[in-house]
Amino acid sequence: MKISIVITTFNRKYALAELLESIRYQTVLPYEIIIVNDCGESIEDLAEIYSDLPITIYNLVENMKHVHARNIGIKRAAGDAIMLCDDDDYLTKGHIERMANALHDADFVYSDAEIVDFMEKENIRFPVSRRLFAYEFDLKGMREFSTYVPSGSLYRREIHEEIGLFDPEVHNYWDWDFFLRVAEKFVIKRVPVASVIYAFSEAGNNQSAQLNTRREGFLKKLCKKHQLGILPAKNFFVLLAEPKMKLREAKSEIVWDGEPLFSKLVKAGERIEFNLTK
Repeated sequence: MKISIVITTFNRKYALAELLESIRYQTVLPYEIIIVNDCGESIEDLAEIYSDLPITIYNLVENMKHVHARNIGIKRAAGDAIMLCDDDDYLTKGHIERMANALHDADFVYSDAEIVDFMEKENIRFPVSRRLFAYEFDLKGMREFSTYVPSGSLYRREIHEEIGLFDPEVHNYWDWDFFLRVAEKFVIKRVPVASVIYAFSEAGNNQSAQLNTRREGFLKKLCKKHQLGILPAKNFFVLLAEPKMKLREAKSEIVWDGEPLFSKLVKAGERIEFNLTK
């Protein structure tokens, strides 16, 4: 199986290097890594630093936003399976091999994750909190709240040939929309291992944490497209604490050691001892 990893990035060079570091130590390496730089800072040196990885960088001359940028990467992917990754997340060892094995009797597989809040110091991210994000695969429940983390998910390329690319019209909800569209025609499987480290800060700039009028407009578009009714645009963590979501919680294997990931971009002399109590 030839796996194409598609990554979009915008001014997260050091976090992106951590993702590449996590890919470098996988037990199965991808056929190619396509990075779409959405008119952000130069990342050309990462291809040199990680010359042992099959990296191709596409530099956009204008900021297209993440959905359009991701579609550009998908169009250029040559593998027969596609793995999506956000530039500020990373994968634990063995993730790619496990997902490839799971795809043998499915068309689309996704894993559980750990939601991690990082503190950055001298270009190194240190985890300050973590929580398991693991929920039973429930299509009815997915029409009320998405528990699909796109980072680290793997699917057969022909899915796009059947249902098209990601929909920029729903913007923030492109992944939820994609999951629901896939579920109509293909076999989906959840892998109960929390092997994706999902960077998320309630106080940070992660788009999933932000609530505003524009975001509510995208949710309305999603609801109309899939006939979901009226869904509340509540804070992510508030929704997770609601009784319906607590009932959907599932057991999962924890595989991350909780240690920070030092990339090759960070020189050995920059590595520091960091006391989280200070």
